[in-house]
Amino acid sequence: MAQWNKLQQLDMKYLELLDQLYNESFPMEVRQFIAPWIEGQDWSHAASDPSQASLLLHTLLSQLDVQYGRFSSEHNLLLQHNLRKIKQNIQAKYLENPTQMASLISQCLQEEQHILDRANKAHMGAEGQQYRPQSSIQSEKQKNLELTIAEVKKRVQVTEQNIKSLENCQDEFDFRYKDFQTKDGPESNSASLLSKQQPSPQNGKPNGQGDSKKQMARLQVMLQNLDQNRKQILQSMTELLAIADYVHNKPLLEELNEWKRRQQLGCIGGPPNICLDHLEKWYTELAEALLQVLRQLRKLEELQQKVTYKGDPIVSYKGDLEEKTSNLLQALFNNAFVVECQPCMPTHPQRPLVIKTSVQFTAKIRLLVKLSELNYQLKVKASIDKDIGDKPPVKGFRRFNILGTNTKVMNMEECNSGSLAVEFRHLQVREQRTQAGGRNEGSLIVTEELHLISFETQFYHQSLKMDLETTSLPVIVISNVSQLPNGWASILWYNMLTNEQKNLSLFLNPPAASWSLLSDVLSWQFSCVTSRGLNPQQLVTLAEKLLGLTTNYKECQVPWAKFCKENMPEKQFSFWLWLDGIIELIKKHLLPIWNEGYIMGFVSKDTEKSLLKDQLSGTFLLRFSESSRDGGITFTWVEKQDGIACGDVQIHSVEPYTKQQLTAVSFPDIINSFKILSDANIPECPLKFLYPNIGKDVAFSKYYSRKVDAMEEDKKEGYIQTVFIPVHELRVPRNSDIFPMSPEDFQQLTDTFPDFEQMSMELCSPPHPPL
Repeated sequence: MAQWNKLQQLDMKYLELLDQLYNESFPMEVRQFIAPWIEGQDWSHAASDPSQASLLLHTLLSQLDVQYGRFSSEHNLLLQHNLRKIKQNIQAKYLENPTQMASLISQCLQEEQHILDRANKAHMGAEGQQYRPQSSIQSEKQKNLELTIAEVKKRVQVTEQNIKSLENCQDEFDFRYKDFQTKDGPESNSASLLSKQQPSPQNGKPNGQGDSKKQMARLQVMLQNLDQNRKQILQSMTELLAIADYVHNKPLLEELNEWKRRQQLGCIGGPPNICLDHLEKWYTELAEALLQVLRQLRKLEELQQKVTYKGDPIVSYKGDLEEKTSNLLQALFNNAFVVECQPCMPTHPQRPLVIKTSVQFTAKIRLLVKLSELNYQLKVKASIDKDIGDKPPVKGFRRFNILGTNTKVMNMEECNSGSLAVEFRHLQVREQRTQAGGRNEGSLIVTEELHLISFETQFYHQSLKMDLETTSLPVIVISNVSQLPNGWASILWYNMLTNEQKNLSLFLNPPAASWSLLSDVLSWQFSCVTSRGLNPQQLVTLAEKLLGLTTNYKECQVPWAKFCKENMPEKQFSFWLWLDGIIELIKKHLLPIWNEGYIMGFVSKDTEKSLLKDQLSGTFLLRFSESSRDGGITFTWVEKQDGIACGDVQIHSVEPYTKQQLTAVSFPDIINSFKILSDANIPECPLKFLYPNIGKDVAFSKYYSRKVDAMEEDKKEGYIQTVFIPVHELRVPRNSDIFPMSPEDFQQLTDTFPDFEQMSMELCSPPHPPL
């Protein structure tokens, strides 16, 4: 099944992730219309080959022309219009830089596969039990929430019917009372009717006077019933508002806060955040119910203006009920005004909340109360550090201005469920300079200084006026892309350790993180850019590197400085910068073989030797270098020779390959063509089996850039294809009876024979100059 078809069958929460992936830079419509063709192209290769990228761009435009003709035959004017506009935008944006489009599509396809991988993992329950869709396993809490909101809606409808009955009773009373006044004169009013006891008939009075007293008694009963009905309706509304207040401030707010926490963890690579559709449904239903209560209170006011009396309960209680309803609506709309997609630079989609000055970033705001009458009515304005004022959270706090299109109108989106949202796509920040033209010296470095992006609007509806405001999670503002790794470390630390939205001074005294929590977050950094996180063995190796040897890492605390600010022992970089360099190395140069699980990656040298010593000669494993800040990868293999005693083996490691070398030659090609000089000065390949026992070509042949068929084809053209072959020399002689030896034996020989060290160096020197 094609990848696009698989994606369309996923649950809503994954479809929302997919929706966030596409924007006007590469619309989802194009992905939908020509999905099979897109999936059949090598976009990653085209991203580095301008001629191939240009060819694919023109072919893509031709494919869109074919789709345009199909829509024309179907007389679908709307799709024709949209497709023509999309084609014009693609031409304008990518015609002079087709590799940019190829790189974008390649990234989108990788992210799609990542979404599929996440969904596949989620589809398997604990201990292999079959996954059940999210819709079928709602928590008991959510079911109770839905039942309570349903109870509120039911009570509102009952109140609506009671008010209609009240209006009918009042109209009948009003008619009879006015008729009575017309016949008997205005000697009585509704207040006196309510206060008088029903008179008893007296003998000897004229019949007319007796009829009048009967009518008076009937009116008195009607007014008493009217008064009782009003009290019952107001009591019912009081109870209804109490239930609505509980729903809003307890289960509904808990659900919203849980979503916000999931969003925080999702921002730093955690499990995918569920979509907002359920929350939108609950907020909308509750808001509609409260707006109907407000209309009912105003209807009661109209009834009271027509008929009132001393002790009228509408006069006594309507004002308080209306105030409670308005306050509840204000709180509900404020909570429903959320940042659906946190600020993020499109160039670094996996690292939101780090924004660079003068570089565009995006953000998406959503109102969870979806009322059609609000479409195109709410104008949202973005600002930065709006409430800081003259009291900055830290000394030397930098000030910024928001540039770009910082005011937009919310509208019902055409995609998904038509949510009421607005997406800012062209925002930028620029630093305000001091009067002297320089920058204030602050108490925090740039990558620890937190800022808030605010979004505000005014809400007018049914004579209600509300000021709504929401803020992003704290962001880090950098001025150079080299600051991105440290800025991302701050975002990881903040969102890992606190669910506060506005703690801008956290890094004045940053809390430590438990290893059990930090290890999950470190694993997420790999799984969010690849399809594999870190396994327990890899995490133990990282714990040893960060915390030293101990028996139980679970309860160990990792200080912020040790994670990101202090250099590792005998290194010129921190633990995080080293790890981040490895993540970038995997993402750009090692992604396929990492996803296959072929890279052991993090393994100590002692563990490495213990794993290889009992394996067949030529068995090798892949691990990351510990000496390079920018990331490096090496391979270590075991060598056993005939005549060497069992267990007497040699372990060799090659000098690590860095991103500069891997940019020129792929790592699988290096493994394929790697050679060492034999005793006869003949290059031979020492790598035979990937640990534990996978044939080298079985593991890596599909990633070799030169296939056998292609080389045979070159021979037909009259040339033999040249191939880069890395050749290395081993400094330890193969047939020496002296080496290998333990350090203790070597030291003893050196002490006994002072010239032994010089002799050993001569023995170890290569007999021939290196190639």
